[in-house]
Amino acid sequence: MKVQVEGAKCKAYGLCVEHAPAAFELDDWGYATAANDGAVAPLDEEHVEKAIADCPVQAIRKVDAH
Repeated sequence: MKVQVEGAKCKAYGLCVEHAPAAFELDDWGYATAANDGAVAPLDEEHVEKAIADCPVQAIRKVDAH
């Protein structure tokens, strides 16, 4: 799985980092970015799915891993 955070939509709630700290990071201003170039380890996929579902502004999306 690979994910992307749409920076223009992110409002810095930080729920993604709470749910999946290995997959997301906060920048200097508190906005989320995808860690590891968006690559999600298989063990973190369930947590990332929760982060996607719980993002209040739907700023996280899955992208084609190819």
